Formats: sequence, structure tokens, C-alpha cells
Amino acid sequence: MNVIDASGLLAIATRLQRLSERLRKDGALIYKAYGIDFEPKWFPVIYTLYYKPLLSVVEIASEIGYTHPSTISLLKELEKQRLIRSRRDKVDERKRLLQLTEKGKALVAQVQPVWKVMTAAIAEFTDTRNNLMKAIIEVEEQLDRQSFLQRAREKIYQ
Repeated sequence: MNVIDASGLLAIATRLQRLSERLRKDGALIYKAYGIDFEPKWFPVIYTLYYKPLLSVVEIASEIGYTHPSTISLLKELEKQRLIRSRRDKVDERKRLLQLTEKGKALVAQVQPVWKVMTAAIAEFTDTRNNLMKAIIEVEEQLDRQSFLQRAREKIYQ
């Protein structure tokens, strides 16, 4: 067992990041095996804009749970790939509204069957006695009620 694994809860963020990287790496290989040029990091924006076709930058950041700067960086990359486009909001000129391009919509049509395969594969290794998705939902709900920072501060004063 390595030091990080042995550290238990203290390394939870590192362990989750490591798991995420493994899934993204294999995800990229799955898309490649199907002959599809799709980066796993594009998924949250592409998927969101497919289901909610016109959103502002702030709305996308909120939907995907990323910071504004991280969202902007991802949006720039997707615009460069011509998968999304933006236009100024007619009501509020400061606001940019984003949507999938025809190329982006075609890409979604191409990846949807792959998403079904990926979902089935993921279900196989996450549907365990401690079901990972249920655990993630529970942890996110706990953090919505009280952040990690707030909980740690309370421990300092106990």
C-alpha cells in the first residue's frame, strides 16, 4: 500500500482526483476506439448545452459546478473547436449566451451510443455494496449543508 492510500480520509481529494483521472483516461481511449474526436473534459458543457440549448456563462458554470475561470477556459477551447458559439444577450449586452453549433450537435449524435456503452460499463464497477453514486450524492448533500471548511473550523474550537 502506498503512502497516499495508507493516509485514509486525509487523502480523499487526492484519491478522488486519481479515480477521476483514470476514468477520463479510459474515457478518451473509448472515444478513440469508436473513432470519435471527443475529449472527456468537454463532456459537462456539451452535455449541458444539449439538454439546455441556450445558457449564459454563469448558468453553465452553475450547471456543471465549475468555477467561472475554469468554465471560461473550457468554453474558449470548445469555441476554438467550433463545437459551441456565443452571442451577446439582446437584453443584457454584457452577457454571452452559448449554444452548440451544427458541428457540436453532430458530435452529440455521434457520441450518444458511446455514452450508453460507457454508462453500462460504469454501472458494472460502481454498483457495489457501497454504491459510489449514492455515496457521492450523500457527500455532496452533506457539504451543501455545511462545508468542509466550516466543519474543520468547528473542530479547531472544540
